[in-house]
Amino acid sequence: MEKPKLLVHVCCAPDGLYVIKILQENYYVSGYFYNPNIHPEEEYHLRLQETKKIAEILNFDLIEGEYDLEKWFEMIRGFENEPEKGRRCDICYAIRLNRTAEIAKNENFDIFTTTLTLSPWKKAKKINQIGRMLGKKYKITFLEADFKKKDGFKKSVELSKEFNLYRQNYCGCIYSRRKG
Repeated sequence: MEKPKLLVHVCCAPDGLYVIKILQENYYVSGYFYNPNIHPEEEYHLRLQETKKIAEILNFDLIEGEYDLEKWFEMIRGFENEPEKGRRCDICYAIRLNRTAEIAKNENFDIFTTTLTLSPWKKAKKINQIGRMLGKKYKITFLEADFKKKDGFKKSVELSKEFNLYRQNYCGCIYSRRKG
């Protein structure tokens, strides 16, 4: 039986390496790098290059989304002073997952998910709620997960070291950098 086609939103290479490696056991995985929140632009390109590196290591197709920082700022306007894990982050999850669901639907994937739930600084419950909602909207299955369970985050750190991956010290946006 053929494996279902899964589109995985990849937030960064360290998270992608661990999550995609696991998912490849049961799915034909493609990655989608769409992170218009990452600031400054040099950081964005560094994270993209590292994600291309893991695509080669794990041999998966990588789709590059557009880098539209201005649109991201427009979408989170009014929430700049929210704390980390606040409403600004919820909007950011929704922006990235919405685009992933659109691509998954348009490119005939069976399922979509995200690496975001690997991070201990992200709210897996909220991310999964948004994913389910978007799955209904686009009529495509969202794979719910909390990849940080079973020492997932710890294992991703170990894999990052093993493959000499750049590991950022903030989520991505200018506000998380300021507070991180």
